[in-house]
Amino acid sequence: MTGLSRRRRLAAVAVIALAAAAGSACSSSSDTPTDGGGAYLVWDPYPQFADDSEWVALLKKCGTSAGVTVERTGYDTTDLTNKALLAAQQGNSPDVLIVDNPVISTLAEAGALTTTDDNKLDVSSMEKNLLGAGQSEGKTYGVPIGANTLALYYNKDVLTAAGVDPTAVKDWTSLNEALGKVKAKGKKGITFSAIGTEEGSFQFLPWFWGSGAQLTGLDSPQAVAALTLWTDWLKQGHAPNSVINNTQTTSWQEFATGDYAFAENGTWQLANAEKLGFAYGTIAIPASSGGPAPAPTGGEFVSIPVQKNTGRYDTSQKLVTCLTSADNLLTTDTTLSYVAPVAAVQDRQVTADPKLTVWVEAVRAAKGRTGDNLGTKYPKISESLWTAVQAALSGGKSPQEALAAAQAAATNR
Repeated sequence: MTGLSRRRRLAAVAVIALAAAAGSACSSSSDTPTDGGGAYLVWDPYPQFADDSEWVALLKKCGTSAGVTVERTGYDTTDLTNKALLAAQQGNSPDVLIVDNPVISTLAEAGALTTTDDNKLDVSSMEKNLLGAGQSEGKTYGVPIGANTLALYYNKDVLTAAGVDPTAVKDWTSLNEALGKVKAKGKKGITFSAIGTEEGSFQFLPWFWGSGAQLTGLDSPQAVAALTLWTDWLKQGHAPNSVINNTQTTSWQEFATGDYAFAENGTWQLANAEKLGFAYGTIAIPASSGGPAPAPTGGEFVSIPVQKNTGRYDTSQKLVTCLTSADNLLTTDTTLSYVAPVAAVQDRQVTADPKLTVWVEAVRAAKGRTGDNLGTKYPKISESLWTAVQAALSGGKSPQEALAAAQAAATNR
């Protein structure tokens, strides 16, 4: 694309980003070196990691290996997206950018990222379904650093008392039977997050995709079946009304009470799971007719933003290659509670911790939210979807009516 058209697209997207930032400050041009100096700037969405963490130590190690000094800044995920867009508009992007995978298509469409072909980044060993989240119009805009996804945690004590074998839960029919047995014993069935945000869509997608539905047809019979599954759970008392407002954190807190048989949640709760006052296990979220449902992938991509000084790309390539090498991925993904994007490293993770077996299987069956060439269309579709879920669970509309309205809204947005 020409420099002029790229600037116009960046300006348009940056205006939207600025509005979304609700007054947050953007970085100044002095934040990023634009010459060939020895300092290379890395932005990541891990503000929880301090300067003495293993993550920052790895960044510094990769910098030393490349012969440069790494200056790292960690931002909140939303803040990072806005800052990345505005920095691209101003021509002072960081040298390496690590962002949540749905953001890749937004930055790519804005012309803010280089491709892996541009910088000769080898992605041949990456799992194709994970790599797809960083692709747009046939081009790949970064390297996945790891993935998280969703599965069902279960309370062993509750299921044993109800006479339920969790390994027998293979489809929706067997799951519903298990919930019925749990209710008969006076316990609660399942909790999840259906809040009217991306979290709600994220948690609904395994059931949506597991029904055979596609995001291009929100009102298909399969989609209606998935939403009916959730609404029936509320009507039958298998799930609490609180799911309408639950985040993934509050639904986990409900599960932690010990009253629930199942909770839909992610790999990021593994450390908390070890602190539960009861024995737990995990199984894959079942598809309607059996087998693991495709769950959405979370996790980040390591990308190289467009630079005025193209001479910086060689060093940036070395940094990305270092961060995504097999040994470093194992360390980083263990720290982040992620599943590695490389099959060989996934096998090493399972060998080190057999409890990760279910999670590796779930990630191998997972899908990127912006896949199927949805790209920047996904946020609009997702908002329509979570709005439909809210309408149906609250009783405002039937699943069919809610999803018909969602499809119309997604088409017109």
